[in-house]
Amino acid sequence: MSADVIYEGIVYDLPEAEYHARTELSSTGVRRILDSPARFQWEQAHRVESRAFDVGHAVHAKVLGVGLTAVTYPDEHLTPSGNPSTKAATVAWESEQRAAGLVPVSRADMAKVDAMAEAVLAHAAARAIFERPGDAEVSAFATDPVTGVRVRARADRLDDTQLVDLKTTAGSASAIGFGRDAAKHGYPVQEAHYADTFEWVTGERLPMTFVVVEKRAPHLVAVHRLDDVTRIAARDLAARARAIYAECVAAGTWPAYGDDVLTTQMPAWWFDLADDDMEEMVI
Repeated sequence: MSADVIYEGIVYDLPEAEYHARTELSSTGVRRILDSPARFQWEQAHRVESRAFDVGHAVHAKVLGVGLTAVTYPDEHLTPSGNPSTKAATVAWESEQRAAGLVPVSRADMAKVDAMAEAVLAHAAARAIFERPGDAEVSAFATDPVTGVRVRARADRLDDTQLVDLKTTAGSASAIGFGRDAAKHGYPVQEAHYADTFEWVTGERLPMTFVVVEKRAPHLVAVHRLDDVTRIAARDLAARARAIYAECVAAGTWPAYGDDVLTTQMPAWWFDLADDDMEEMVI
């Protein structure tokens, strides 16, 4: 279907490529706007497909049973060392696989994908979440009643109690590790955007449960929910991003960081580090 088709409400079985090609404001867009409207606008005009997410997409497909299935490179497209070739024939083969909704991965990455998916389904809490009655890859389309901005969201899984997001991490799935990743990548704002969008469609606000699996062996798994204080702050940030977006569209301008000299304060952890160093000097 064309991107000109207007979706409203919950949409099941929408192809992933079609969803990501749409222009309604997404959670990624909301997070980019909070960084800089100029960054958001540039990325909208220069959309690129990144291989960095291939393993994550493949793990999603293995666990959820839908999505971009992984396929390994055949021998004729591998170098003597076992890596994918850079020859034109291999590039063409990769393009054909992606056009067919497949994700080309190395044999080593395929083994990692299998191990990560098995680790998720071996974790009691994670397995219980994915065994609950529900639907995978559920898209929602709505209009922000305050700004009139059209928005979209796509839950990895939706049941009657929660939105579920499956994440892979190169770091730690622990509370401290996930908290660090969540702050860096804007996961609280992602949850707020999803919860807002689905609430405008269904009338019910659902929490998001994050199932996190580590990319490095032994692929440890943890299940997380954000605390209420974080959710409240993130909801305000998501609303601010939509307001900024509406203002930018109306004005036709997409500002960056401003033209003035910025006075920059270090984050709290830097001051903690400085205090520790001072204590060591005193001792």
